[in-house]
Amino acid sequence: MNDQRAGVAGQERGRRPGGRAVPARPDASGGGPPDMRAGRSRGRPMAASLVALALAVSGCAGAQGAASPAAPGQTAVRPAAERPATPPAKAKESAPRTPAGQAPALPAPDVAIPTDPSRLARSLTGTVAELRRAVDGWIRDGDPAKGDPPEPVVLLALHQQRIYRYLARNPQVASRTYARLPKALAGQAKDNVTAARNLLSLVRPISKPAQFRVQPPEPADVLLGHFRHAARRFGVEWEVLAAVMFVETKFGRVRSPSHTGAKGPMQFMPGTWDAYGMGGDIQDTRDALLAAANYLHASGAPRDYRRALYAYNHSQAYVDAVLLHARQIKRDIRNYYAYYNWQVFVVTTRGDRRLTGP
Repeated sequence: MNDQRAGVAGQERGRRPGGRAVPARPDASGGGPPDMRAGRSRGRPMAASLVALALAVSGCAGAQGAASPAAPGQTAVRPAAERPATPPAKAKESAPRTPAGQAPALPAPDVAIPTDPSRLARSLTGTVAELRRAVDGWIRDGDPAKGDPPEPVVLLALHQQRIYRYLARNPQVASRTYARLPKALAGQAKDNVTAARNLLSLVRPISKPAQFRVQPPEPADVLLGHFRHAARRFGVEWEVLAAVMFVETKFGRVRSPSHTGAKGPMQFMPGTWDAYGMGGDIQDTRDALLAAANYLHASGAPRDYRRALYAYNHSQAYVDAVLLHARQIKRDIRNYYAYYNWQVFVVTTRGDRRLTGP
């Protein structure tokens, strides 16, 4: 399975069950859980191959080799040519001041992130508060089961994501920022930054242009219905399934297969799909989520999520990241809607490149 970046090359630092070191890359394969069908042995390849991990995981990843050309209806993205790397530090670090009595201005998609811990803490505090209000409004007045999210949700979620990515790469600044945050937000920030840092540790930057297939995800509440259906059928928490899909393909945005052949919104290896796909379509979101729940259940969930997730992807960093994101979704469902609006980034030798979003 993949961590969040389609077709990305990363470096996993875990080991396969047999003790052999596994090269760190998003689409590594390894042993899986015991197969429940007679005649199959233990040690099947893990369900997926971290394609999105490099692309989608907290939105940070790179890819190795050229990905397949875009399929009809999908967007071929050349990150090196079409998206400039994140600008260094010349852009403004904050939005213009807002007149009293008016709603805060929305952050521009690529506005520079403050580097001073105090300003960063204020920016994150304000962003999260406004994002929660925007999500509440979306749920109350909009329809998350249809159409696109409103602009405030999209822009605020992207800004939140970019702050956490910055903190993940700057541990000292992160520590000083946590100390300036309200207690509840500090805990949330630590979970998100730790998860992002774990996923970033699994990939290495790419240097050559590559194509990644991306597309809009299914509506947030349609996905929520799929998660809950799969959870009821196999007894796996829907928040864990959501966190896996978030890390693997950013809720289906990433559609490139890995260079080892992992496919679909949950990044299954074909052999694992044959065993757990129950005759479904590997590219279909509902079928893929049922298969993932089936696989995790066969691997030990809900009794032992760590064991089950490690079977899905042989990396403790991956396991920790998924569980941290799942914990945040359990604490406040608005975090699910925020994650739904996090975008796909690719890590290159020239900086991060965003492949989706505004």
